[in-house]
Amino acid sequence: MAEPGAPVRDMEEATDIGGVFDQMARSGGFQSPALSSALEILDSMVRDGGQLRFLSFVGALVSTGLRGVLRDMIGRGWFDVVITTCGALDHDIARHHSQYLEGSFTMDDAELADAGMHRLGNVVVPQSSYGPLIEEKVQELLEAEYASGTRSLSTAQLCGVLGAGLGTDSLLRAARDRGVDVVVPGIMDGAVGSQVWLFAQKHPDFRLDVLADADLLAGRVFGAKSSGALMLGGGISKHHTLWWNQYRGGLDRAVYVTTAQEFDGSLSGAHVREAVSWGKVRKDARQVTVHAEATTVMPFLHAALVSRQTTK
Repeated sequence: MAEPGAPVRDMEEATDIGGVFDQMARSGGFQSPALSSALEILDSMVRDGGQLRFLSFVGALVSTGLRGVLRDMIGRGWFDVVITTCGALDHDIARHHSQYLEGSFTMDDAELADAGMHRLGNVVVPQSSYGPLIEEKVQELLEAEYASGTRSLSTAQLCGVLGAGLGTDSLLRAARDRGVDVVVPGIMDGAVGSQVWLFAQKHPDFRLDVLADADLLAGRVFGAKSSGALMLGGGISKHHTLWWNQYRGGLDRAVYVTTAQEFDGSLSGAHVREAVSWGKVRKDARQVTVHAEATTVMPFLHAALVSRQTTK
């Protein structure tokens, strides 16, 4: 059991984002100290140019306004490798070419289906903005790539191809322009993966090479002096980040943001400290688990990081 620390202090008015986080660190709140700790760890990770830095997130976040925060963090060069799910590619393409709508968690799903709408939490996705649109755009880009002589793509290379066909609002475009590798271990679990499969039915000599992604990650991880990660949500994107870092003895810095609870034994609910027992996070790592919903807390962490990077 940890010894009691400093006295609990009331939070006072703060006029800047940095002051807010300083008070979070001293307030004795429930999750505010964890959020302040996350800022400190991320700030040191972003500044450490010699560290291999991972960003992982679940695809659903790209359907929300947090897409812009993710794009900006990637575009600023804060991370070297992105690991995400196929849904992130789907939503990035769909939102570049169309619009999603605001809804609510309590909408009638039968009525939405009759109106040609999908619901993702409280985000409404018109069917015309998703399946048919993604099919058209992905097939066009793959046909052009095939015509240039390409017969095999890793998921990282596929993300580069997709990013090249999108605009500056796209996180895939930001990653491509910045030279950030985007790896999608669960590529077949989404619209883009299905389109790649359909493309291969028409072009039997075309293949998606996931082993090439493993070669890419091995080359990055085995040569890293240290590594750090910001993980937003759990599932395969979080686990793939942890899995590869075990091969170098674990992450040196780790921040995890989740709403899941640990008592069902799920990976999504597992705190960062559980990964220490697997050798995926080092025993002496700077690490914290923030129990919060990512679209709520990440805009504040992003703003505070930008402030620190521009003032120090």
